[in-house]
Amino acid sequence: MIRVLVVDDSALIRRLISTALSEAADIEIVGTARDGLEAVDRVDELQPDVVTLDIEMPRLDGLGALQRIREKHRRLPVIMFSTLTERGAAATLEALSRGASDYVTKPSNTGSVAEGLASVRDQLVPRIRALAGRSTLVPSAAPVRRTPLVAKPAAGVPQVLLVGSSTGGPDALATVLAQLPADLGVPVLMVQHMPPVFTTMLAQRLDRISPLKVREAVDGDVPRAGEVLLAPGDFHLRLATAAGGVRVRLDQGPQENFCRPAVDVLFRTAAEAYGGRAVATVLTGMGQDGLEGVRVLAARGARVLVQDEATSVVWGMPGAVAHAGLADETLPLAELPARMVAAVRGGIRAGR
Repeated sequence: MIRVLVVDDSALIRRLISTALSEAADIEIVGTARDGLEAVDRVDELQPDVVTLDIEMPRLDGLGALQRIREKHRRLPVIMFSTLTERGAAATLEALSRGASDYVTKPSNTGSVAEGLASVRDQLVPRIRALAGRSTLVPSAAPVRRTPLVAKPAAGVPQVLLVGSSTGGPDALATVLAQLPADLGVPVLMVQHMPPVFTTMLAQRLDRISPLKVREAVDGDVPRAGEVLLAPGDFHLRLATAAGGVRVRLDQGPQENFCRPAVDVLFRTAAEAYGGRAVATVLTGMGQDGLEGVRVLAARGARVLVQDEATSVVWGMPGAVAHAGLADETLPLAELPARMVAAVRGGIRAGR
């Protein structure tokens, strides 16, 4: 059984989460807490496997509670419970930067109780299972799994850098983008699984720390060197060729891998637009979104880099690519930026 502590100042939300999770046979609610101070004490007392933590609470809010929990329990998975607002998005991104493992959004007040239960269940259960299955959630001294480079047909000089991420992605993206140089020479296109508002705030946060210009993509954009375009929440980011070259197309087509935006959509259409003249990087994330897109890119000669298990919050997406034998290199997060730059500039060679 996965033992969960539920922390929220609202009795209604505590009951909603408890009811939704009770439907999962492998999850047990071991306790609840009404504020951050009580949460810290309950974590020490109950030693749960996972904590769901509200952000806005009396006495001690979620950010303060998270900081105190992390001082004693560095590996304990903590899932923030947020609202779909600018304030909620900003607080959630701050929590992720302080060590929260993931987040879910509270159901709106406009739906029925059944819809609220379904929303909580569908968001929380897979995250709890994925995070509880990890032996560590912080970089460790575990051996780094490296995959030797495989010779590929020459695809030409890379013209685009592609990045896909999910659980743990905001922090990983911050690490990567802070180290990519302003003269990288190619556009960067990214998909991070996040809802609207959250992607807007994430782009703004990343823009403040990156030498490159980071913003949300707009339909009709022409990818340009020096810019990073992030898929907006609830929109797929596709690439299409037109008379003026490659352009961004945003749409709300069917979800892929239960996601919109989906990494597979970006990667697959990038293969159509750029052929193999691309470098694709898959960072930490739950599930296997990106795998099929990588398969298409790799077949055309694109370079593929993935984050290793030891430094991933969840080694789902990068692990799927690695296990399929499609990764040219599997590297710790700290080494990825330099290798991405080398790949874009032709520094990676087969057999190196």
